[in-house]
Amino acid sequence: MEIAVWQICVLTVYAFFAVYDQFHFDLGLNRPLIAGWFTGLVMGDMALGLAIGATLQLMILGVSSYGGSVVPDYMGAAVIGTALCVVAGEDMGFGMGLAVPVGLLMVQLDILGRMCNTFIQHKADRYAREGDLKKIEIINLMGNLNWGLSRAIPVAVFLTFGTEITQTVLNFLPAWLMNGLKIAGGLLPAVGIAILLRYLPVRKYYAYLLIGFLFAAYLKVPMLGIAIAGTALASIAYRRAETAQPAVLTGGVDEDE
Repeated sequence: MEIAVWQICVLTVYAFFAVYDQFHFDLGLNRPLIAGWFTGLVMGDMALGLAIGATLQLMILGVSSYGGSVVPDYMGAAVIGTALCVVAGEDMGFGMGLAVPVGLLMVQLDILGRMCNTFIQHKADRYAREGDLKKIEIINLMGNLNWGLSRAIPVAVFLTFGTEITQTVLNFLPAWLMNGLKIAGGLLPAVGIAILLRYLPVRKYYAYLLIGFLFAAYLKVPMLGIAIAGTALASIAYRRAETAQPAVLTGGVDEDE
């Protein structure tokens, strides 16, 4: 199977606007879960896209870019990993084996985009000293172009040339290495869950964790059912916390006081 030209174009445009959305509207297009789902929709395998995107989402829960720091670009990784995995006809483990190094590699492109925006910012400072507000608006909009291209270009390159590279690699990779990639892909969700539990108040609310484990492991309740039960339990806990708070005294204070 090969990626059609229209699929490459759609996914490239998505990668461009996903970065723009991250800094402006925050509709969630930059989240790996949404990126994986959309890529799966375009490529014809939404289940695989959701699996890869959700696993990458688990890996970056609680991780964000503050100041000048950079984090792996798992949005682009979800797009590339899902698309090439569908093309190769492999399972999620192979897709994750592609997506994780791609996300780490694209960190360097994020740094390049920031460096280009430094030049643009200096131009905006010069226009600010000159009092040219129109040029300030235009030059700042150009910063969005750098951010978008830092993701759109590698996605286009990987999807255009990555299919042939992927097929070549698959023909030469030994079976033990392929099995290793699949095992690593199966372990990554557990790593993501462990990272999430590290930041949650598990000691205080361990009872809810045990209830969820009981539903999933022994009663075989689907994830949607567990999510609904968790929402109900969270609502009960929130109501109890509200009623346990001491009543706040109301009333005015005399002006003389």
